[in-house]
Amino acid sequence: MSQVFYLPTRVFSGAECLRVHAEAFKTLGKRAMIVTGRASARTTGAGPDVEAALKSQGIGFVLYDRVPPNPGFTEVREAATLARAQGVDFIVGIGGGSPLDAAKAIAVLVTNDLGDDALLTPPYPKLPLPIAAVPTTAGTGSEVTPYSILTNDKVQSKSNLSHESLFPKVAFLDARYTASLPRTVTVNTALDCLSHLVEGYLAIRATPLSQALTLQGLAMLGPALKGLASDAGLPNPAIREVLLLASTTAGMVIAHTGTTAVHALGYPLTYFKDIDHGRANALTITAYLAYLRPSHPGAVDRVLAALGISGVAEFRSLVDTLLGPRESLTEAEIAQFSASAAKARNMANTLVTPSEADLARLYRESFPALS
Repeated sequence: MSQVFYLPTRVFSGAECLRVHAEAFKTLGKRAMIVTGRASARTTGAGPDVEAALKSQGIGFVLYDRVPPNPGFTEVREAATLARAQGVDFIVGIGGGSPLDAAKAIAVLVTNDLGDDALLTPPYPKLPLPIAAVPTTAGTGSEVTPYSILTNDKVQSKSNLSHESLFPKVAFLDARYTASLPRTVTVNTALDCLSHLVEGYLAIRATPLSQALTLQGLAMLGPALKGLASDAGLPNPAIREVLLLASTTAGMVIAHTGTTAVHALGYPLTYFKDIDHGRANALTITAYLAYLRPSHPGAVDRVLAALGISGVAEFRSLVDTLLGPRESLTEAEIAQFSASAAKARNMANTLVTPSEADLARLYRESFPALS
């Protein structure tokens, strides 16, 4: 069987890995732009640590800290303009999926004068700037993927740009930066990691090598999710470290497999209902597994067994506990969201491609209390 596994990101992990491996920044350039959200880099401690690491190597930097949740084209273009004016030659993304995804799009736009459609359709005339990634949440895995997800008002959904040049050159994993996350964010990002692993294993593009990595990630994640479900408080540092490693593992998986219908179903929930991305995925994931199991029982059962779960019913109970009360959808919303999801590229990667009617049924099963 022909397989390709490509992971050009150099990953450092452990407490104070930024300080210990600060010299890695010197391989990227001489002047950096730090890309982050409005507060997370400071509150997590990652921002000051990155600045100290850059200064220790004699590297100058400029800060762009205006990345919102679910960034769009406006923000990445604003940051790219600033980066060009400041003579930046590499990007450091700090945060969850939004800043890391924005950092990748900014890296493209600094070196390429592209319209929105051209930005979404690589390859690019010139290589993007090198990227370093410092995740402060445990869910997206963007620090080891070639993907950048942007809100696209033109299609009223999210759009994905993907190219191997968008892999970060280096990633720093320090679970201490996740310690200040509220429980809601901790749970939602852990559910995002879950969706990446489940979808990655059950994707058409999955390979024996990616599936082996997926099973390891699920084995790490399962006990951590059960711990989150059984304890209403914040997880201890050991569990946070496991969650971060599982998230990066999941990122390695989807870098090779892509995602499936679960992400397609989640995009309208985030765009129209402002539901957090990880939560949006989790809201439909149980119905998705139940949908796939009749045709692929062995694959679904291997996913559940790796999590330490005996069946779809137990999986549903765990996910429901983590989600809490669910949002509701009207029939009009179900029709609108199903039509939108059916157009997503993720659908072509799903083992059994759902029809628009199937998607509507998955929404109904996931949101039983319609308003």
